[in-house]
Amino acid sequence: MAFTLRQLQYFVAVAEQGSVSRAAQNLSISQSSVTEAVKELEGDLGVTLFERHPRGLTITHKGHQFLRHATKILTDVSDARRTFSAEQERGGGSLQLGVTSLVAGYVLSDLLARYRRAFPGVEVGAIEDNGDYLEHLLVGGELDVAVMVISNLRDRMALQAEILEVSPYRLWLPLGHPLSAAEIIGINDIVAEPLIMLTVDEIEENTGKLLAALGARPHVAFRTRSVEAVRSLVATGAGIALLPDLVYRPWSLEGDRIESRDVSGALPVVQVGMVWRRGSSLPQSARDFIGIAQGQRTIRHRL
Repeated sequence: MAFTLRQLQYFVAVAEQGSVSRAAQNLSISQSSVTEAVKELEGDLGVTLFERHPRGLTITHKGHQFLRHATKILTDVSDARRTFSAEQERGGGSLQLGVTSLVAGYVLSDLLARYRRAFPGVEVGAIEDNGDYLEHLLVGGELDVAVMVISNLRDRMALQAEILEVSPYRLWLPLGHPLSAAEIIGINDIVAEPLIMLTVDEIEENTGKLLAALGARPHVAFRTRSVEAVRSLVATGAGIALLPDLVYRPWSLEGDRIESRDVSGALPVVQVGMVWRRGSSLPQSARDFIGIAQGQRTIRHRL
């Protein structure tokens, strides 16, 4: 029997929430319905999507691979429905977007592709820069909307923000690292390890604050603005990394040589969202973009 859209929806919810109970709560259905749907999906595909253990669920490598396809299928269905349900014609106009470095390749690309399919007549211009400068451009009216890390948004009086994704920090380890065998990994277990530090957006600041709170000076082995460089360095054993889960890509180059683990304790999270000038009269193109982004955020709750 072929899998259903509902099974994909439930699978994506479990993968994103990390547990059946939280997924069921978000979907407002019973846990047994979610469990049954995931088991049926695994049976249809002939692969194990999640490893079950007392602490909950851990998505497998095959699960990560299928998650990418499942998300695309659900997004395409949403696009198709939007095509036939749109009440207004797709006109022209322009849209000026801002994006921070971390978000550009991991959030904006899919979002922008959906927008272009829905509104091909709109001329889109985009600029990538740091959050402070994008805030300046938004306040000055030079940008319509920015997609950026908003955890440390400075000017909340002048700007309005809406969260698209909340991504927890996780520990990246090379395969075979001694910590990979630990049942629980604490911050104190990693302070002596060589650290590969990503220096884009607020990542370096958050990581430094986290370790400084323990009274430990991090042993930084390498600093880079490239996520792919971090991935390669960790995979080859040069160090470990603490990074938000949104950049974890096990199917990418070197990705299958990295293990991502939870760390016990209060780690920060990265909030990615849309930002626009508070009280401004947004052009229709910007309102449409915000609507597309809201649809992508809630796709896991739709059929």
